Amino acid sequence: MTRYKINIEYDGTDLIGWQINQDGPSVQSLLQEAIFKFCGEQAEVYSAGRTDAGVHAISMVAHFDLSRDQDAQTVMRAMNFYLVNKPVSVLNCEKVSDDFHARFSCVARHYKYVVVNRSAPVVLNKNRVWWVPQKLDVDAMKKAAGKLLGKHDFTSFRAAQCQAKSPIKTLDSVSITQNGEEIIFKFSARSFLHHQVRNMVGTLVEIGMGKPYDIDEIFVAKDRSAAGITAPASGLYFVAADYATDAD
Repeated sequence: MTRYKINIEYDGTDLIGWQINQDGPSVQSLLQEAIFKFCGEQAEVYSAGRTDAGVHAISMVAHFDLSRDQDAQTVMRAMNFYLVNKPVSVLNCEKVSDDFHARFSCVARHYKYVVVNRSAPVVLNKNRVWWVPQKLDVDAMKKAAGKLLGKHDFTSFRAAQCQAKSPIKTLDSVSITQNGEEIIFKFSARSFLHHQVRNMVGTLVEIGMGKPYDIDEIFVAKDRSAAGITAPASGLYFVAADYATDAD
C-alpha cells in the first residue's frame, strides 16, 4: 500500500462542498471517481479541511492510499486527465509515509475571504467574492478583528450543526487589507469551527457598516444570535495547510 499526498485547487461554485453524499458532485466524489477511472481502485480521499458548498480552495491538501505503487507524477497526470472540464485540479502529488494524515497531521490551516466593496455589482468575479455595496469602515473592522486573536470560546461564531467537541479555539493570526475596491480578510489557526470564518467575517463587515457589535460582549454571550450574519460561501478560500515537517 502506498500513500499519496496531493495539493488541489477547486472552484466550489457548483459543488456541494468537500464531503461526498447523494445531493450532487463534491470535491471528494470527483477525486475518487478520477482515481477509480485511472486505476480501478476505490480509494477514499481525506482532506485537511471539509469546505462547504460554494467555498473554493487555492491549495487544499489531501491524501489517499493505492494498493499498487505508482509514480507520483503519473498519478497526478492521470487524475487530471479524468478531471478535465471539472472544477477541480491536482496541482502536485507526492508519496508520503503511512503515518501522514491530511487532517490529523495538520498543524495550521489558512483561509482568506474576499469582499468587493463598491456600488456597482460584480460580474467577472461573481460567485468568487462577496459584493458589499455599502461603504465599509476598514479601520473599525481592523480594530474589532484584533479582539478575535488568541484563545477564546467561539460559541457565538459557531454554526448550530457544528460537530466539534469543544468551542474553544485559538486564532493565531488575523489581518484585513484593502487594495482598491477589494478587502481581503486572512485567518490562521490549527483548526476552525463550522462556519467560524464566515461568521467572523459577517460580524466584521456589519461592524464596518456601523453596527455597534462589541467582540468582547459577543464572546461572553456564547450565543450565535449575539454575533453578525454568516458571510456568503462565495468569498471564502482555503489557502493552505501546514505540517510539522517537510518530510510529511
